[in-house]
Amino acid sequence: MNHAGHDLASYGLWTLVFINSAIFILFAFSFFKPKTKRDWRTFSTFSGFIVALFVEMYGFPLTIYLLSGWLAKRFPGVDFLTHDAGHIWYRIFGFEGDPHWNPIHILSNVLIVAGFFLLAGSWRVLFKAQQQGALATSGPYSRIRHPQYAAFIVIMVGFLFQWPTLVTLVMFPILVTIYIRLAHREEREVAAELGEVWTSYAKVTPRWFPRLGSLAPTDREQQSHG
Repeated sequence: MNHAGHDLASYGLWTLVFINSAIFILFAFSFFKPKTKRDWRTFSTFSGFIVALFVEMYGFPLTIYLLSGWLAKRFPGVDFLTHDAGHIWYRIFGFEGDPHWNPIHILSNVLIVAGFFLLAGSWRVLFKAQQQGALATSGPYSRIRHPQYAAFIVIMVGFLFQWPTLVTLVMFPILVTIYIRLAHREEREVAAELGEVWTSYAKVTPRWFPRLGSLAPTDREQQSHG
């Protein structure tokens, strides 16, 4: 991911906060393209998570300050006000060398990239279904019923592996709860509108976790959902 500025030994890099936040928010916007009030709520909460993350990564390291006592005792002599030392998982698990190449950081990058690919693939299918006035059941929608919400969750998990902060750790379960509630509300609305079409689709398509080798029918596209 974008690591510009990780070699600097101080924070207060508000230009980097703005640039990195803007890059990821605009990238997500280009794939998600919110239209409804519900879409904007989903997107705005995700954007808040991204801003909170980069504020601590480059601006003000609140988590480092709050944990400074414990960190000083656990890792004496380590200056956690440098960006490399700010990779807390790197220190906790005792990795050596460049923190950007430790297994957890690599896993985080894989999750973030996978999440954006899922978001992009879901939007293409959903957009086509909306154009046809159909239910999105192909592509990622043939595996799970809410791939866009799942994509945002995967991206956030990736960032938590990369740079955990107290603020984002608190925000994460709250946002997941919001997305789950939105998904359930959405399902009730689509079920009321489509009846048996939705019921048949929901019977063979899991809500969040795909069944390997199980695909929902793709020829029953009746009405789009997020």
